[in-house]
Amino acid sequence: MQCEYFGECGACRVYEDGYEAQLTYKLKLNKDRFEPFYKGDISVYKSPESNYRSRSEFKIWHEGDNIHYAMNHLSGKGVVLVDECSQVNIHIVSLMPKLLQSIKEKGIGFKLFGADFLSAQSGEIVVSLIYHRKLDEEWQQKARLIANELGIYIIGRSRKQKLVIGQDYITENLNVNGEVFRFNYIENSFTQPNTQVNEQMISWALEHAQGSNGDLLELYCGAGNFTIPFAKKFNKVLATEISKSSINAAKINMLLNDVENIEFVRMSAEDFVGALDGVREFRRMKGIDINSYKIDTIFIDPPRSGMDEVSCSFASRYDNILYISCNPESLVRDLELLSKTHEAVSMALFDQFPYTHHVEMGVKLLRKLK
Repeated sequence: MQCEYFGECGACRVYEDGYEAQLTYKLKLNKDRFEPFYKGDISVYKSPESNYRSRSEFKIWHEGDNIHYAMNHLSGKGVVLVDECSQVNIHIVSLMPKLLQSIKEKGIGFKLFGADFLSAQSGEIVVSLIYHRKLDEEWQQKARLIANELGIYIIGRSRKQKLVIGQDYITENLNVNGEVFRFNYIENSFTQPNTQVNEQMISWALEHAQGSNGDLLELYCGAGNFTIPFAKKFNKVLATEISKSSINAAKINMLLNDVENIEFVRMSAEDFVGALDGVREFRRMKGIDINSYKIDTIFIDPPRSGMDEVSCSFASRYDNILYISCNPESLVRDLELLSKTHEAVSMALFDQFPYTHHVEMGVKLLRKLK
């Protein structure tokens, strides 16, 4: 990736000698990190070298009457003014200068301090414009003109205010092993930022779920990114997620893909474990016949904090564990517990965040033979 801001912009921190060098560094680091738990080869799933991000966040920086996109400086002090970004996909790249020019021409840059982009591979885009002032009817009229001229959706945000011009979501089509899955991605909610790597992650998870003869339990299901494809492989899927907006999106995505064999529960992983163990009753479990499930596989995709000791102990009840982690350090901690009962038989590195130290790791664990 060629970028004139390397060494200044804090979005990229590992860039010496190009993409392959930073990937080799990450692989070596994680082979050493996970050697106590897994001694086999780690499968590597590469990212495109540029234009790989489908969502991004920029500061808006004011200099007199001019406004610019800006990112935090690599040093942590100040910002770097940017005209473009080689990380973001081609649709966002094309839109960025046009949007800034339209904001200037329509005069809606006053107290604007942020612009967030969310794009589908088709080019459908939602832009969130974030302000330090209340937005009025005049703003809505001008934003509507910009949205129509540029063929985008715009969300205006300020304190306790969200104004939607068009709609607040895009529809993404993910191609996984020749099968297309449709997802509504909602503005200001979590989505996987690197679409091509996300497709590879789903493919890996489906491949390593083969051989199960039962049902699937998924913790931290989000908007159904893995849940929907899993439903094609398992008889039934029970999935939990604490976020109300994510659960609502997951139910819509289930309908988009004509899937009927998933039950979603809005509940934290910790509460769900307590409900299954009878620690206390939850109304949200009402109507779910847990005894009808024959679960032999659990899938976990937790936040950066990973799981806690109780959740790890719970996961170890199942013969097959699939775990995808966005934080290798918390995964190491969890594997110290899970490896007491299970053996890691496969690992993968997904380069979701090129030119940074971050990766996603996948691991499949099977119950040890007694």
